[in-house]
Amino acid sequence: MAHTLVRQHQHTPSLPAPVPAEPPARARDWAEIQERMLVPLYEAVYDRLGIGPGTRLLGLDCGAGLALLLAAARGAEVSGAERDAARLALARERLTAESAAVRSAGCAPEPPAAAEPYTMITAFTPPAARDLAEAAALAGRGSPVVLADWGPAERCASAGALRVAARLADPTAAAGCWRPSGRDDLDDLVRSAGLRPDGSGRVACPFGYADTASAVRGLLSTGYFDAAMTATDEAQVLKELTEAIHPYRRTDGTVWMPNVFRYVVARTR
Repeated sequence: MAHTLVRQHQHTPSLPAPVPAEPPARARDWAEIQERMLVPLYEAVYDRLGIGPGTRLLGLDCGAGLALLLAAARGAEVSGAERDAARLALARERLTAESAAVRSAGCAPEPPAAAEPYTMITAFTPPAARDLAEAAALAGRGSPVVLADWGPAERCASAGALRVAARLADPTAAAGCWRPSGRDDLDDLVRSAGLRPDGSGRVACPFGYADTASAVRGLLSTGYFDAAMTATDEAQVLKELTEAIHPYRRTDGTVWMPNVFRYVVARTR
């Protein structure tokens, strides 16, 4: 059975401070509505790199643990690091079914529990270059490090809704904002972290929701709207987000927002 570690980031001079915990309902919306939208991305990365028995995976900002669960189902030994306490609790709850070795203590990323280094690192939410470099140092030489982010804004239907968050947010806010991804952002991050580029890919990740209410809950759970909520008020954010979603509402009431995500593969030196 896959050995599973799920840790919470704790503040050290070389790591970002933990983010405030999401309300449990918001974290649950992420786990039950939004996180599954990225399954095509997770599966494409795992297929490309042949993840399976013998893989020792470290997932940075692992959210509610779905990507780790999919990797464990392929036979990988998985470890996760997550800064948000509410999402972390859900990840532990999810992964306990796969392994009784879920650990709660420690600073993440940490050395693997086994003597062997990690053989793969994923960061489906791009981290800071220094954090990425520190995590990469825990992997064996030549191990793949996968980074992912939004594709071009013109190929992401959700960009219109997310621009609401950016427009309403306090422009001085340092976190909780969304911005379009630049074509070379991930490649620049790879170079800044001292990694060796080794290819890239794009994956269609449509966001499909049962209705507008589910779409609103799912998008709010991303955290991109937090700064907007603080700068304005919840009613204003909900009104404008609902209006931005409306063009993607189909005749049966469902919401369908095609998106493309880009990932890059790098190698440790």
